[in-house]
Amino acid sequence: MSETTTLLKVGATDLVLRMIEAGTIMPDLTLDDPIRAIRGVSHDMTGRSRIRLTDGRQLSALQIQYEYLTRARDFTDSNGRDPVTGRVIQMWQRVLGAIETGNLDTIAREIDWVTKYQLIERYRARHDLPLSALRIARLDLAYHDLRRDRGLYYQLQRNGAVHRVTRDLDIFQAKSVPPQTTRARLRGEFIRQAQQRHRAFAVDWVHLKLNDQAQLSVLCKDPFRSVDERVDRLIARM
Repeated sequence: MSETTTLLKVGATDLVLRMIEAGTIMPDLTLDDPIRAIRGVSHDMTGRSRIRLTDGRQLSALQIQYEYLTRARDFTDSNGRDPVTGRVIQMWQRVLGAIETGNLDTIAREIDWVTKYQLIERYRARHDLPLSALRIARLDLAYHDLRRDRGLYYQLQRNGAVHRVTRDLDIFQAKSVPPQTTRARLRGEFIRQAQQRHRAFAVDWVHLKLNDQAQLSVLCKDPFRSVDERVDRLIARM
């Protein structure tokens, strides 16, 4: 639910991928049993439970995260940081530090599971309920309700209790205006023109197709190609 949690998740992944593409030598942290490791980590709020790697070592989630963070910080020190990358690195460091010290209050406005955990704990204390209570289960589900008028997360957002990354106006615009520097621009323009002209069409990640007798289609394989004369011709045939 949290915009800042999503920023950290996607931003950290982006940094690791950029390091791999740049040829950065990365440590082998391959998990012996990824599914078991995910389950174990998700039940450990301290980040200290040990995870077995394929080479036989056992490291904690915190140790693994700190290893990636150190490499990412060194990489951006050498290659530069834009404001977003700087925010990701700074938040990554703070989150690991908060979990390591148990001082979760410092990240309660940014990290989803901490926000929800503290919300549930306050409710339990106020009503003297065990964690197994049905009302707690309902509260857990209500936190993730996507209906903005009912979801508990959105209530926290309206009350200024959580940090944000973007604005509602930007989100609304992004629903109808795709990125103009990627293949999404071609896809969006094709859909817009087909809908305006009441033409039947089919679209997936790489195909643009008119569902008529000719069954004309274009294959767009390059995700970074935002201008394509073949798509222009297909639109002109509508």
